[in-house]
Amino acid sequence: MTLSVLGFHLTNILGLLLPLLIGVAYLTLAERKIMGAMQRRKGPDVVGLWGLFQPLADALKLLVKEAALPTVADIHLFVAAPMLTFVFAMLGWAALPLSEDALLVDIDLGILYIFATGSLGVYGIIIAGWASNSKYAFLGALRSTAQMVSYEVSIGLILISVLLCTGSLQLSAIVHAQESMWLVLPLFPITLLFYISCLAETNRAPFDLPEAEAELVAGYNVEYGSMGFALFFLGEYANMILMSAFLVVLFLGGWHAPLSIAPFTWVPGGVWYALKTLLLLLGYIWVRASLPRYRYDQLMALGWKVFLPLSLAWVVLLSGLLVGLDALPM
Repeated sequence: MTLSVLGFHLTNILGLLLPLLIGVAYLTLAERKIMGAMQRRKGPDVVGLWGLFQPLADALKLLVKEAALPTVADIHLFVAAPMLTFVFAMLGWAALPLSEDALLVDIDLGILYIFATGSLGVYGIIIAGWASNSKYAFLGALRSTAQMVSYEVSIGLILISVLLCTGSLQLSAIVHAQESMWLVLPLFPITLLFYISCLAETNRAPFDLPEAEAELVAGYNVEYGSMGFALFFLGEYANMILMSAFLVVLFLGGWHAPLSIAPFTWVPGGVWYALKTLLLLLGYIWVRASLPRYRYDQLMALGWKVFLPLSLAWVVLLSGLLVGLDALPM
C-alpha cells in the first residue's frame, strides 16, 4: 500500500470519527438541556453562549484530571478495558452507509459485522469489572454482560426478519430495497421491539441496571476517573448513535426521503438520514426523563419471557407468509 493510498484511507477514517466524537459531545449537552426542559429546570447555561461550550469544558476537565489507579487492581487490564470499549464502539461505523456516497467499507455481511463489533464491546465491560478488584464493579459488570447477551438474542431474530424481507445482509442493499416502502410499515411490531432492545443493549434508562446508584454506586466503572471514565462515556454515547443509525438503515429507509415528491427529494439523503437518527436519539432522552428504572428480575424476564418468544414467533410467521405467497427475495 502506497503512502498516498494510506493517507487517503486515514483521511476518510478521521473524516468519519471526528464528526462522530463532536456529535457525542453535543449529544450529552442536548440530553442535559432537553431533560432540564422536561423537568422544568435549567440545563447547562454558564459556559459559553447558552452553555454551548459545556461539552468542551467537561472534556478538558477529564483530560487534565489525574488518573487514580487502585492498588489492588490488575493495572494492565484496568487501563486496557475502557480502550477496548471505545475501540469496539468506533469499529461498527466502518460499514454503516451514511448516504448513497458516504460509506467507508461496503461489506457484503454488513449486518453481521455490526452485530459482531457490538457484541465484542461486552469484553471491555467484563474486564473492567474484574480488573477493578471491587465487588460493586464486578457485580455491575456481570449485570451488564447478562443484560447485553440476553437482548442480543432477540435482536438477532429481528435481523433475520429483515434478511427474509430484503434477501441481503449488505446494508446498502437493504436501504435500496426500501426505496418504495420502508420496512417499518410491514414490520412495525418488531421495529418497536428492536428499539426497546437497543435501549437495553446500550444500558440506557429504564434498563440502566449496571449503573444502579442505590445498590452498585456506579456499576462497572465505579473505580474509573479522568480519561478512563471518559472513554466508557464516549463508548456508551457512540453506541447510542450507532444503534439509532442502524435502526434507520434497517427499518426507516436509510437516506431515502419519506415521500417521493419534490419538496422532500430536494433535501440531500444524508440530511434525511441525520434527521431520522436525531429523532430516535430524542426518544432515548425522552424515555430517560419519563420512565423509572426496572428491577433486574423484571429486565431479564422481559428479555427471555416476552421479547424472545415474540421475535421468534414473528420469524416463523413472516417466513411462513413469504413462502406461502412465494414472495421470498432471490
